[in-house]
Amino acid sequence: MYYKTPVGIAKIVEQDGFISRVHIMDEQYEPNEAETPLLQQAASQFDEYFAGTRRSFELPIRQPGSDFQQQVWDELLKIEYGKTISYNEQSRRMNNPLAIRAIAAANGKNNLWVIVPCHRVIGANGSLTGYAGGLWRKKWLLEHEAKVAGVGQAKLEF
Repeated sequence: MYYKTPVGIAKIVEQDGFISRVHIMDEQYEPNEAETPLLQQAASQFDEYFAGTRRSFELPIRQPGSDFQQQVWDELLKIEYGKTISYNEQSRRMNNPLAIRAIAAANGKNNLWVIVPCHRVIGANGSLTGYAGGLWRKKWLLEHEAKVAGVGQAKLEF
C-alpha cells in the first residue's frame, strides 16, 4: 500500500501477517494493491505518529536480516521518542564498542522506516549523518518528535 506522509510517499509492505518493509520515496505512484486490515492499521498508526499522538508503533513487524542486524534493530526500538543517541552510544548499549561501523551499516539496512527509528541515531558530535531517506527527512523527523515531546532543540542543523 502507498501512504502519503508530510515527507514523501511511503510504501508499506505486508508479508505473512507482518509489516516487512516501509520505504519512503519521492516518485509518483499508482495505488494498485489491496489494503489488508494490517496495512490499514499501519496507515492509521502513521496518521497518529504524524499528528503527534503516537510515539511508538504497535504492529507485528519482521524484516529479514542476520542475527547481528536483528540485535541492532532491537536496540533502535529502545531509543525513546524525541531523544537521540550516537552510534558510539548504540555500540556501548550493545556491549560491543568496537562494532560502531558494523552497527552503522546495520542501521542503514533497516527496512522499517520510522517504525524502527534509526533516524534517532546521530553522529558523536551531534551531526546528522547517514540516512537512506535523505538527511532532510531525518532532520524533519527529529524536529517533529522534539516538538511533540517538548524536548531538545526545535531546529537541527546539518
